[in-house]
Amino acid sequence: MSVYGPVVKIHPVVLASICDSYERRNEGASRVIGTLLGTVDKHSIEVTNCFSVPHNESEDEVAVDMEFAKNMYELHKRVSPTEVIIGWYATGFDITEHSVLIHEYYSREASNPIHLTVDTALQSGKMNIRAYLSAQMGVPGKTVGVMFTPLTVKYIYYDTERIGVDLLQRTRDAPSRSKGLTSDLSQVGGAAARVQDMLTTVLAYIDDVLSGKVAADNSVGRFLTDLVNKVPTIPPEDFENMLNSNINDLLMVTYLSNLTQAQIALHEKLVLLS
Repeated sequence: MSVYGPVVKIHPVVLASICDSYERRNEGASRVIGTLLGTVDKHSIEVTNCFSVPHNESEDEVAVDMEFAKNMYELHKRVSPTEVIIGWYATGFDITEHSVLIHEYYSREASNPIHLTVDTALQSGKMNIRAYLSAQMGVPGKTVGVMFTPLTVKYIYYDTERIGVDLLQRTRDAPSRSKGLTSDLSQVGGAAARVQDMLTTVLAYIDDVLSGKVAADNSVGRFLTDLVNKVPTIPPEDFENMLNSNINDLLMVTYLSNLTQAQIALHEKLVLLS
């Protein structure tokens, strides 16, 4: 469920860091919290980094190491000056009374911060991730409460992050739960195979629509039209020449890389023998 508001875009490295913090939590800790870093514009909030913040909480009180949070943010600014504090995260499914208190602190560090919850307990069989914005409610001058309204959450990644995501996907089905990195040529072959499978699925859907087996969906038609318009019109011969040229360049780079590695390894052996 979501309401109108900025879209929260989360990168894979953020989710991996949150899960790692949860796995390394102190004994007896029910959840972990941390600071979210990223960028903000009119229509979206992009979460690109995060770090955990030590805290202790009981039924009656909560204590957060604010000094640690400030020092960590200062160190992050030296590495990524464009990333600012955009909110905070907590593992778990619910928003507690302590969450309101922690949110008040982050409201002083950021303008209208978001609160991200990550259900590491997998209560619904999967890791539900929700984002919220807070708003005060109540009678002015009297009792005032806080209402958390949900936002739309999307997952995005850079091209370099896609390699890690694909590798994690392959480790799910591996008996040892581990998988080595593949070569550049294997990655190109795998990507080409996936594109071919997707094209087969699209063509099968189009044939079913034309034959009347499946009802036409206007939204799907618009997506397909945008896809076709983005593909430049290139004669098959020119496309084949361009593809072969790029493959030859890739083979040459791979060969030079392997040759360099062999030379370095041979040099190290000669140094040890001398």
